[in-house]
Amino acid sequence: MEIRKVVVRRLLECENERSKGGGPPGAACRGRSARTGARPPTAARASVICPHRYDADGTVARGAKTVRVEIRVELKPGILDAESDSIQKSLGLLGIGAVSRVSTARVYDLSFVGVPPAEAMRRAREAVDRLLANPVIHTVHVRLVPR
Repeated sequence: MEIRKVVVRRLLECENERSKGGGPPGAACRGRSARTGARPPTAARASVICPHRYDADGTVARGAKTVRVEIRVELKPGILDAESDSIQKSLGLLGIGAVSRVSTARVYDLSFVGVPPAEAMRRAREAVDRLLANPVIHTVHVRLVPR
C-alpha cells in the first residue's frame, strides 16, 4: 500500500510541475521529488514511469536516441523440436511439399532509450544469460538492428 501512495504522489507532482511550467516534460520524475528533493523507496523508484516523459508515438520527449537489439533464440541441433516436426508434417499434408527442414525460433526485440550501443548489447546479453535462454539447449544470436 505504501508503494502505491508513493507512485500516485510522484505522478501528481509531475503533473503539478508541468502545469506550473517548471521544466521539460518529466522534470519532476527523474528520481527526486520536485517539491521535497526526497527519493522514494527503491521499489517505487524502479516501477514509476511518468507518462509525460514520452511523446504520443512512444518516443522519449527529450529526443534521446533509441538503440534496438534483436535476440534470436533457437534450439540446438539434436534437441527435439516437436513444434517444427508438427509443422513439417502438416505442410506435407497440405500439399506443400519439398520442405526439407523446418525450425522454430523466438525473436525478442529490445529497445533501449538513451543508452550507447555497446551498453545496449551488454544489457541484452545479460537478459539472455539471466532470463531468455538456457545455454544447454539454446543457440542465441544477438545483433544491433540498424535504424
